[in-house]
Amino acid sequence: MKKMRVAIIGQGRSGRDIHGAFFKSANNDFCEVVCVVEADEERRNKAAEEYGCDVCADYTELFGRKDIDLVVNASYSHMHYPISRDLLSHGFNVLCEKPFGRTYFECAELIKVAKDNGVIIAAFHQTLITPSFLNVKEIIKSGKLGDIVQINLKYNGFSRRWDWQTLQACVAGGIYNSGPHPIGQALDLLGWDKSVKVAYSKLGTVLTSGDSDDYAKIILEAEGKPTVDLEVISNDAITDYTFKVFGTKGTLTSTNTKYKIKYIDDFSKYPERPVQKTFLKGDKGQPIYCSEKLDFIEEEADISGDSFGVAVLNFYKMMYASVMEGKPLTVTPEMAAQVISVIETCHAQNPLPVKYTLD
Repeated sequence: MKKMRVAIIGQGRSGRDIHGAFFKSANNDFCEVVCVVEADEERRNKAAEEYGCDVCADYTELFGRKDIDLVVNASYSHMHYPISRDLLSHGFNVLCEKPFGRTYFECAELIKVAKDNGVIIAAFHQTLITPSFLNVKEIIKSGKLGDIVQINLKYNGFSRRWDWQTLQACVAGGIYNSGPHPIGQALDLLGWDKSVKVAYSKLGTVLTSGDSDDYAKIILEAEGKPTVDLEVISNDAITDYTFKVFGTKGTLTSTNTKYKIKYIDDFSKYPERPVQKTFLKGDKGQPIYCSEKLDFIEEEADISGDSFGVAVLNFYKMMYASVMEGKPLTVTPEMAAQVISVIETCHAQNPLPVKYTLD
């Protein structure tokens, strides 16, 4: 198998600790890092040592090179759009870290520039193929839960941040940083319906030192679809699930490592209860409350694989198939653009005061 030759822009938490970690792992036998772009000299020297590849300080030094199949853009969030656009214009295939852009317009522009130049643009939404999420989709598809009425997603924790990823000027904050994961999963569970609307959103700053959101509550709705209630909250000290799915026959809860379902296998054995317009009577005529015994089936199991292991491996297998073999992406840039559209709407509905600039 011919290896896919990769250049990485940035050696921060994503560039080094997610993408770089995969490229250096035993799971990778089909990608080769040929160059790392890093402005910080110390990190740049470390990259040369760790990857055994070329290094440079500015991404424009990649221009003219013919030995690069894919550029991973893991730069600062506010640089994703301009750098990706420049790379696409110079004929490079690009995998852009999340967020794909600040606005839907930026995302649509990247898709157009890629098409005009005959190259590929993708956004790194690996949690759309993470095992826990695929398991949730499989259980919903099985019909065990019946018709789905509501889906809750929680990407919560209790922590404080004070770095650049708390600044609006850097296209940062909770729903730009972590939000693309649950929002993308929510849209996927809604079938990427173009009529999905943000029925309600609330953004706030709770623990962050910056000026962007670290509290987000979002409700998504579409005609004939379940209601989706999602949270990206930094002050939730008790997190008991990531996904909760409410169906007409039962309920699913799931973390990223374990799931549990409780459902009624056959509702036909419970005859329909006709409405009684007066109070219910017990054996001796006393009023009673509606009550019946339902026999539930309960299942639970561990989930193997996570968003930074199996999901990253499978995402890069998808990238290889697209870049090297011409196959279509299964996680498309149009999906990533719809995610940004939701985030853009939430910020429009909840404008936060800008307190910091990059000057």
